[in-house]
Amino acid sequence: VQLQASGGGLVQAGGSLRLSCAASRTIHSSVVMGWYRQAPGKQREFVASIRSGRDPNYADSVQGRFTISRDNAKNTLYLQMNSLKPDDTAVYYCETNVESRDYWGQGTQVTVSS
Repeated sequence: VQLQASGGGLVQAGGSLRLSCAASRTIHSSVVMGWYRQAPGKQREFVASIRSGRDPNYADSVQGRFTISRDNAKNTLYLQMNSLKPDDTAVYYCETNVESRDYWGQGTQVTVSS
């Protein structure tokens, strides 16, 4: 499985961005897909995840501002990010685990200016 993340960029605080993550093949809706991020000098951290039949999970820091979704017909995962803050600045990675193997996208840079 190859994951291609896109949609990052530079935005002012309070602005919005939508990230996309296209998978190279169909990933069953029951398989968890998620977003992580890594800020400079910090460890990679969980942002959000989604799978069919369950409510999405969010990190406390993004709850109420970010929305994760997926379009199974397009094999694409999304992350809608609203009310962005400078602390959201990071490289964002999409991830999934298929047949006990982790797959990561290449990352997309999000920079929020104050």
